[in-house]
Amino acid sequence: MTDSGRLRSAASPEIRRMLLERRDPPRLAWKTELDRITHVDLAHVVMLAERRIVDVLTASTLLAAITELRESDYQSLETRPAPRGLYMAYESHLIETLGDETGGVLQTGRSRNDLGVTCLQLALREPYRRLSEELGELGRVLLERAHEHREVLMPAYTHFQAAVPVTYGHYLLGLAQTFERDARALAQAGEGLELCPLGAGSIGGTTVDIDPRRTAGLLGFGEPVRNSVDAIANRDTALRLLAAAVVLGVTLDRGALDLLMWSSAEFGLVSIPDGLVGSSSMMPQKRNAFVLEHVQGKSAAALGGLTAAVSAMRGTPFTNSIAVGTEAMTHVMPALDATIDAVKILRLAYDGARPVPGAMADRATAGLTHATATAEWLVRQGVPFRRAHHQVGEAALAVVEGRAGSLGAALDAQGHTTAGESADLSPQAVWRAAKYGGGPGPASFLRCHGQLTPRWADHHTRLAEETARWHDADERLRDAVALVHGQSQDTARLPDPNPRRNFHAQH
Repeated sequence: MTDSGRLRSAASPEIRRMLLERRDPPRLAWKTELDRITHVDLAHVVMLAERRIVDVLTASTLLAAITELRESDYQSLETRPAPRGLYMAYESHLIETLGDETGGVLQTGRSRNDLGVTCLQLALREPYRRLSEELGELGRVLLERAHEHREVLMPAYTHFQAAVPVTYGHYLLGLAQTFERDARALAQAGEGLELCPLGAGSIGGTTVDIDPRRTAGLLGFGEPVRNSVDAIANRDTALRLLAAAVVLGVTLDRGALDLLMWSSAEFGLVSIPDGLVGSSSMMPQKRNAFVLEHVQGKSAAALGGLTAAVSAMRGTPFTNSIAVGTEAMTHVMPALDATIDAVKILRLAYDGARPVPGAMADRATAGLTHATATAEWLVRQGVPFRRAHHQVGEAALAVVEGRAGSLGAALDAQGHTTAGESADLSPQAVWRAAKYGGGPGPASFLRCHGQLTPRWADHHTRLAEETARWHDADERLRDAVALVHGQSQDTARLPDPNPRRNFHAQH
């Protein structure tokens, strides 16, 4: 049923999927983990073959077995016990299937330690990409709506009281400016995803003549980590991503609260469409902007995740540690996923919300938001600011108590020099004149909007380039695997240099 009586349409499809409908069970976590492990394994085996650490026939056989497991969604591992962990169960399967001379070479020059942190780096790419993408979409919506509503007068609030006249577009542009800094902070945290820990071994590197730069390139990383202790002991990229999400979450919460208040009947400054509100199961008159409360709740997840992760990591030695690599990291993905949802919901809310210009203008006028500009006008007439401030304050009291109809009339009644006929100090005129200090005046707004637009465009471009680089690396890895297979076939077709060995093998 979409018509609740009070609401004429159901929740939007995005809101239903995120908040209201039962979600399909996610894919088994161990299979997703094996996706990353086997992806790293493909690159590692290719490198071992290229370095002639493992012969191409062995490498090709191993690559084929790994690929078959991936394509079958690890069906042969579904009932296999894992008494020593997932990786050991997987490696044992390869050894049993291929023999230890083939399956047993997989960990050559490598440990579960460097493998694990490399898989974490790969795992972080997806929430980082999605959060960056959703943040970019939020920025786009705010820029568009800010420009659309750049002349819609409204009061700016301080201490929950009407303060000075601005525009709704000016407010939205302020949010866009703040979120752009959040996007840059996220990008800076994401720079850590360029480092590949593979090759660091358990923590002291390896004596095997591996090529960490090659595996880093095949996996889409910019470069290998240069110090093995740093590679194994650290999970600081995850913490930095969480920290960026914590700061982002603060702005998400505050932006949601403003919209929640302004859309209430007590304010009535903003209307939110039916698809973004809910009714009550008991009270038929209710129209609840509940999605914004989800923003407030979900935007706090990063703070909880960071607190838990940092608490788990403190007091541990600077080396491989279960508390650091496992326990602390369990809090990262859920926190980032919740932040992604919060960004998306707020974007939908600000995209769908519409200002109520009449209510906004009435509140700007009734709230005497032009009082500061009136005092500033008196300053330009030669009155010291503190005296002008006191005079306008007395005039405001007269208006509030009903002894005067306007600030100008109250000042005239008190015998003070006022703007009178020589200046327009209405809220509508005041916001237009506020062109200094980043105010809402048209020239100031366009200057800010014009500078901010290419920054958000740069955000989209950077993210597209990062995603393309990861995709290109996947293509290079597929080509490299195919090349090893091709070389193994060529080797198999070569005549055996020891025919007597063939004779004894056949007899």
